[in-house]
Amino acid sequence: MVKVKNSWHRPVVIFLAAITVGIIIMVVISVVQNKPLYQKYKYGIVLDAGSSHTSVFIYEWPAEKENNTGMVQQKHTCNVKGKGISSYSANPQGAGASLQECMNEAKQKIPAHRHPETPVYLGATAGMRLLRMENEEASKKVLDSVALSLKSYPFSYQGARIISGQEEGAFGWITVNYLSENLRKPTGTLGALDLGGASTQITFVPQQKIESSDNSIDFRLYGNNYHLYTHSFLCYGKDQALKLSMGKKLESTLKADKTDPIELRDPCFHPGYKVPRTVPDVFNTPCTKELKLANENFLHVGLGNWSQCQQSIRKVFNTSICSYSKCSFNGVFQPSVYGDFGAFSAFFFVMDFLNLTSDSLATTKEKLAAYCSTPWEKIVGNHPKIDQKYLSEYCFSATYILTLLEDGYKFTSNNWKDIRFIKKIGDSDAGWTLGYMLNLTNMIPAEAPDMPLMPYGGYVTFMFFFALLILVLLLLVYLYFRRSTRTAQKDII
Repeated sequence: MVKVKNSWHRPVVIFLAAITVGIIIMVVISVVQNKPLYQKYKYGIVLDAGSSHTSVFIYEWPAEKENNTGMVQQKHTCNVKGKGISSYSANPQGAGASLQECMNEAKQKIPAHRHPETPVYLGATAGMRLLRMENEEASKKVLDSVALSLKSYPFSYQGARIISGQEEGAFGWITVNYLSENLRKPTGTLGALDLGGASTQITFVPQQKIESSDNSIDFRLYGNNYHLYTHSFLCYGKDQALKLSMGKKLESTLKADKTDPIELRDPCFHPGYKVPRTVPDVFNTPCTKELKLANENFLHVGLGNWSQCQQSIRKVFNTSICSYSKCSFNGVFQPSVYGDFGAFSAFFFVMDFLNLTSDSLATTKEKLAAYCSTPWEKIVGNHPKIDQKYLSEYCFSATYILTLLEDGYKFTSNNWKDIRFIKKIGDSDAGWTLGYMLNLTNMIPAEAPDMPLMPYGGYVTFMFFFALLILVLLLLVYLYFRRSTRTAQKDII
């Protein structure tokens, strides 16, 4: 028997081995090429200069994914000690100095090599809007002071300005929908309810025509058009609304009560609460300038009657005038509320303190009535670590919130469940600051960015099984040729 040596057998094996090694190298290179060796981050700083305090927010996002929704996250928050910058009208330099501690924290939190490219913005809200109405020169000096302070840091200073109420509402809407990743979904968006110390905002996508151009704003985000209704009510934040409500009650008291000292008997404060006050200290705001209040001392006495409290609060809303098909209050057009809403800032803090964030409207009223009637001495005993000024106002603030939502914005017991009281979405605070930064840095494109055919994980999986399939096919080809060779060898004798 004579065996014939197969001259092509060895080259085929070498060829198959080379192809196999080449495919493995291709897969490895593809995986490494498409995955960053390490994550590079960028940063942004926004200062929310509110009426009662200032907060510094630091945001962080992956540099290579800055146009993707939900990528920007809150890295750190610092609350500036003291009151809001509008309280420094008599001492403007103090406004800038007050920011130093939190800005020094920002220097530590953000890597030094990122400092020069990190934008820093300051947006002042309703407190500064009121100061500008009262004393424009003082408001300019305060803004100059904070600008000078922020420019002294190694960041990229982008400006300090008073934002409008419409901007505050619209950017709050962008924030909650960006964090909820609603802007690239076919499903509906989340309406935004914001309550501060000096103003309140409502913003949502309505189901009917917006009759007032002042309340309309349009966005094109990720290839979708959004036609928003938004309105901001100056003087209707919880602190200013308290002054307005107390002022109306005191005005009526002064007409009827000539005793000395004058007693302001207030159903929105707990029974047993009794604090001496002066008119200039309480009503030092443009929001109460139309009230006729004598410059006198008075005794603020709590009654703890929730139903009377709500009746007195309703007097700050004028629902008797409306030149449109429908209005909220004070003659302002508002379409019917529609869809789910996120209620944040003071909406959340007040209702969360009283554990009223998840009850029905009827149950909320019952619990609040019981809370307001609780003696002041017991309230203080239950919360010894809370400043008594803030503690005394929760009855009023919660009743005001219910009245604003129900009588003002026209929510009912049927759609009360559509309101979600929220502080954060993920790890980021709900509020206007993130939306403000996203808008100014153009990190939300008007058109949807091009997307890969498949996500990174899917790509890697596909490449793995594709390479495995080729290896199996090559093995089958090898076995086939090996079998063919043996058959040929048996035939040649």
